[in-house]
Amino acid sequence: MRVDTDDFGRPCRCGKEHHVDVQEIIIEEGAVDRLEEAMCDGFLKQHISPLLICDTNTMKATEEVMEDIYDRCQVLTLDAEGLHADEHAVQIVENYMEEDIDLILAVGSGTIHDISRYIAFQYKVPFVSVPTAASVDGFVSNVAAMTWKGLKKTVPAVPPVAVFADTRIFADAPARLTASGVSDLLGKYICLADWKIAHLLTGEYICDRIVELEEKALRTVVSSLREIAQGEGDGCEELMYALILSGLAMQMVGNSRPASCAEHHLSHLWEMEVINEKLDALHGEKVSVGTLLVLKEYKRIAESIRNRELRAVPYEDRDSALLEETFGKKGLLEGIRKENEPELLLEVSPARLQDSLDEIADIIDCLPEEKELRHAMKKAGCRKDVCDIGLTEEIVPVSLRLAPYVRRRLSFLRVSKMLRMKGEV
Repeated sequence: MRVDTDDFGRPCRCGKEHHVDVQEIIIEEGAVDRLEEAMCDGFLKQHISPLLICDTNTMKATEEVMEDIYDRCQVLTLDAEGLHADEHAVQIVENYMEEDIDLILAVGSGTIHDISRYIAFQYKVPFVSVPTAASVDGFVSNVAAMTWKGLKKTVPAVPPVAVFADTRIFADAPARLTASGVSDLLGKYICLADWKIAHLLTGEYICDRIVELEEKALRTVVSSLREIAQGEGDGCEELMYALILSGLAMQMVGNSRPASCAEHHLSHLWEMEVINEKLDALHGEKVSVGTLLVLKEYKRIAESIRNRELRAVPYEDRDSALLEETFGKKGLLEGIRKENEPELLLEVSPARLQDSLDEIADIIDCLPEEKELRHAMKKAGCRKDVCDIGLTEEIVPVSLRLAPYVRRRLSFLRVSKMLRMKGEV
């Protein structure tokens, strides 16, 4: 399967001309053979000093099928144990890479790609994506999800010039990684609803074509869940295709708005370890748990809207003491405050919110029911409950309250801070 990237960079009815930098996307058995051809005689042959970045797990998964590519590259194998996309990993790469590096090959999944795209951005060299698992949607993203001094941040980076996704490699990945990719995709239900609600309330830019692209990615995955769960090549290719579509949507907007909102904010909060201990859970696993928690909360609020039990009120800061208590003890309070300045809810008119409640409920009603989404996640082997990722139910209320502050992005979870039950002060 070859994805024609020219289709994504055309003038759009939203009034913008979207820009896509990826030149080549190949998803098929034998894709890395095409990569070798490109490096020998094709559009990558001018790069004579490539650096291949992998980890101990992805090297084992690829060294045989990519033997000739490994031989022609400087190879940096990071220790997979405890590896994160953070300042420590970046320093290891910077200390290791030679000055004349002119191309980076990211051989791995989410963490390896975030490290590689950040380094490629900093040193102004192109990078090529070789996904080893269909586990995340960030392979072609132009931003990197990094942890800097304990704070989760989305930082500027570059997309790959090409993606060579070899079915022999990613379809053979551990089932847990594949399920994590499904989880990341299913989270789009929430972030798309958040985007639509933010547009409704503040006029924030939205592109219907990009929304449709994400919805296509969702349909692609939901229709192939059984094949994906069984590790069938065709099903895994459909998942990889959907993940790359989601990444292209981010590239077309220029940020992660089409693919990440309230459900990801919960994941990022837990990754910061301010209300919980370190979790042995993958990014997508935390996203699927966050997706179900947010879905349940949104459905609850929508029911209250339909019952005329809620009223909109002006924004009032009720969380400053909780933020100080939670993030202050980890030395992260200043960073969180800067992330949230100026407060996004000051842009939301209480009157407009009140007038829009029925439309918001309509948007939420279009989301799948919790039982339906749980069934889909079960079919794919996704994590569904907080206990599945090492948390307890007691952490849910404070997680929902704190998660909106992890990113300065308007979610309905954040907007709900301006809703009160009638008669409540």
